[in-house]
Amino acid sequence: MTRFGINPARNKNISYKPSRVTAAMMTYIPNLEGYFTHRLDVLKLSLESLIHSADQQCDIMILNNGSCELVSEYLESLLDSERVDYVIRSRRNLGVIGGFKLLFHAIPGEIIAYSDDDVLYYPGWLDAHLKILDTFPKTGIISGAPVGYSSEGAFSAVDKFISEALPGLEVVEKARVNEWEQDWAASTGRPIDEHLAAITNTPNLHLTFQGVEAIKSSKHFQFVTPKDVICQAFSPEWSGSLMDDLVSLDESVNRLGYLRLCTPSRYTRHIGNALTREIVKEAEALQIPIAGQAQDIQEAEHWLLRIPGSGRILWPLYRWLFKILHRVR
Repeated sequence: MTRFGINPARNKNISYKPSRVTAAMMTYIPNLEGYFTHRLDVLKLSLESLIHSADQQCDIMILNNGSCELVSEYLESLLDSERVDYVIRSRRNLGVIGGFKLLFHAIPGEIIAYSDDDVLYYPGWLDAHLKILDTFPKTGIISGAPVGYSSEGAFSAVDKFISEALPGLEVVEKARVNEWEQDWAASTGRPIDEHLAAITNTPNLHLTFQGVEAIKSSKHFQFVTPKDVICQAFSPEWSGSLMDDLVSLDESVNRLGYLRLCTPSRYTRHIGNALTREIVKEAEALQIPIAGQAQDIQEAEHWLLRIPGSGRILWPLYRWLFKILHRVR
């Protein structure tokens, strides 16, 4: 006799059915030192805002992309308390595109709502994204933050759509919202004045189709996409790069003829690697639980970087130490 009894699950069914949308997040916090000192606080706020705003409209899946034990324990606690639906844990950092491949192929829903682990979600974000996805033909990627630049050479599919002048399509230029642009520049470490000066003469192109408005724009830190589109756009090669190849992915989506668009209002906001007083104030107004304290971010350049030639020494040293500390090969 090769077995004892019969598996009680045989001939049984389950009532669970995946939601149309799976909200997916990828996190890499290898330690809580240096650059990563406040990243667990940021992750907690980001996930709380996602859970708070999703309102059970979607399943939630997290890829723990080689994070430290404290972060891993926190993510497992969310799974144990049934606040998220899936947690996938990798013992190593697979890089952004490698993580995308693992995470996106595992998604049970037909629509992926992805974000990095440092994004603040506003109420109504999912409906706003789906309205564009369900209205515009052959939509590939929709972001919720009309700020900055991303893969500007990968919009020929949008340009072709505009040139077809379909009935019900209106196209106008509108000035960018400086407040949103300033927030994005600050959270990504860009000089605010330089960024605002650069966008002065580059208004956003707004497309209204069948009464639904979108912007010719797209970001990497957060987007909604059909699973079959994004998985089709992946290169079959394993690049091994930690943070590159996102532009190549955008270009692939564009070559396939899919539109890269953005909501006209800001439904998601990039936080950065620490909680500012403004972010904490916004979270409090949205009644989102906050785990950490606001940090005073210094905008002025450190005096060491003002020494001529110091950047040529310090940046290579930083990259070398990063490889040592995080065992990157």
